[in-house]
Amino acid sequence: MGPLIVNEIISPDTNLLIALLIGIGFGFVLESSGFSSSRKLAGMFYGYDTTVLKVFFTAAITAMVGMLFFSLFGWMDLSYIYINPTYLTSAIVGGTIMGVGFIVGGFCPGTAFCALSIGKLDALAFVGGLVLGIIIFTEGYPLWEDMYKADFLGAPTMNEILDIPRGVFALGMILVAFAMFWVGEWAEKKFPREEY
Repeated sequence: MGPLIVNEIISPDTNLLIALLIGIGFGFVLESSGFSSSRKLAGMFYGYDTTVLKVFFTAAITAMVGMLFFSLFGWMDLSYIYINPTYLTSAIVGGTIMGVGFIVGGFCPGTAFCALSIGKLDALAFVGGLVLGIIIFTEGYPLWEDMYKADFLGAPTMNEILDIPRGVFALGMILVAFAMFWVGEWAEKKFPREEY
């Protein structure tokens, strides 16, 4: 489940057990952070609660910097990390559909299942829509296969696209994160909302 664990050290079954434990831990952290609340998640888009932005930027830059240092110290070979192939058109269309669903429903797929696990009915409706979308996509795949596979870019990283070193990109992302933290604080003051 991680770049530090290879099948020569642990078995595939142990790998699945570790994945299960990580998933349970991730769900626990999501629920403890209040991310099973659609109001908190939708608050990101309306400006009154930018917790999601802060948490995910913090997680991204922590993981990015950690991986860079692990690579620097020889503890991790970044070339072994799988990067999803990029199909630009389908990424834009799929991102738009998911973004609209996120704003309307107040959940992303992970937080929807987290909320469903504690019995929230709005999450049940959202997960139902997610399953329906999966069925429509798979059953209708021949209709939009050409669009799905259009504009294949391979599996580039952002620093490769921008043609800059990894460290410079990481520094830029850290600066962007701090700027977004400031924007989040400003938005919460500009669009206050009573506690829910």
